[in-house]
Amino acid sequence: MHEERPKKIADNLGRAVVFVIMFVFWLMLSGHFDPFHLTLGAICSALVAFASHDLLIHQIRTKKRRLTTAWRFIIYLPWLIYQIFLSNIHVAYLVLNPKKIRPHVIKFKTKLTSDFSMVTLANSITLTPGTITMDIIDGEFHVHAISDKAAKDLLSGDMENRVARVYMEAGEK
Repeated sequence: MHEERPKKIADNLGRAVVFVIMFVFWLMLSGHFDPFHLTLGAICSALVAFASHDLLIHQIRTKKRRLTTAWRFIIYLPWLIYQIFLSNIHVAYLVLNPKKIRPHVIKFKTKLTSDFSMVTLANSITLTPGTITMDIIDGEFHVHAISDKAAKDLLSGDMENRVARVYMEAGEK
């Protein structure tokens, strides 16, 4: 019984943290500060916090691990933005040279184990122009690539290794 109370406190704290993050994003993205929109934002943020706090907070248990993951994710973001920039240039090149467009679906088995790290990889792939994550089935990614270069870049494993490093997964290089 004594163990349940700290867990409840941690759950409520996790919900509060997620609520604050969601509400701040709501405020930044909506730009409306009248009572109706603030109330709507608070309700939506509370629903998201209630439904997903365990996904966002409890995947990473210890405080030190949370801080390390947050720091590694911050370091990962500039690399991802750079990859998005490079992919934009490649897609612009393909627009000017349409004969180089060779769309196809590639499949690869990931070494990532947690749902959170796989979602991060899937979103990173989709954010990168020229590739879209279509599905993940039992750890196998199905990705549409616009060209051979886009597929080759993805199959190099660099992005997967960087995500593994962020979440301290066993297969990180």
